[in-house]
Amino acid sequence: MSYTETDYKTKKELKEALRAKALIRIYNPGLGVAPTDGVAFLEGPHYPKPHTWYAEVQMKDGNVEKVLK
Repeated sequence: MSYTETDYKTKKELKEALRAKALIRIYNPGLGVAPTDGVAFLEGPHYPKPHTWYAEVQMKDGNVEKVLK
């Protein structure tokens, strides 16, 4: 699982940022590399807060392009 660079508190905030044309990048906090193209899986908000949302997103050129689920 990956995180967005911005700590969105809800999936709704993530979707609103996409609608506002924000560039949203992701990262993996542990080992591994977050995908730059294709499908990625996100969770939030950031640790140590309990995760309350999960999302499947489409990545293109290192940015979230759209929320799939």
